[in-house]
Amino acid sequence: NEDRERAWRVSRDTKLETIPNCEACTKPTPEEVRGWAQSFDKLMKSPAGRNVFREFLRTEYSEENMLFWLACEELKTECNKHTIDEKARMIYEDYISILSPKEVSLDSRVREVINRKMQEPSSHTFDDAQLQIYTLMHRDSYPRFLNSAIYKSLLQSLSRSSSES
Repeated sequence: NEDRERAWRVSRDTKLETIPNCEACTKPTPEEVRGWAQSFDKLMKSPAGRNVFREFLRTEYSEENMLFWLACEELKTECNKHTIDEKARMIYEDYISILSPKEVSLDSRVREVINRKMQEPSSHTFDDAQLQIYTLMHRDSYPRFLNSAIYKSLLQSLSRSSSES
């Protein structure tokens, strides 16, 4: 059982920790990248947008917010009770526990709700926390992302390459 858990953790960490280069994901169009500036939802619904935003969050030492959000999204797709329990426990250890180096910033009310829900975890155990982190990224990191060199240089390079073709 420990071996299976270790293998699951390694595969999950590998999947979440690596940002595919733009060749691996579809290259966003200049219109799509401009759309990210119109709405945080558009940015978060785009796999390429999430990757670029996550790269930016890494420079701000707040990548754990995106990792937590992605882990919650993945948990919501689970149906198997045993897998939900395992993944919920992993998310708790990785992002909620005050002992974790990747702890996300949550208020005490949301922490209490999670602690209660962890008695019987479901695929929606972290919904309140996920919303709080989404709102934090939207209000705090997103405006800085739009003014960042990462976003501006991507927009410039895509605009240049589309005008050349």
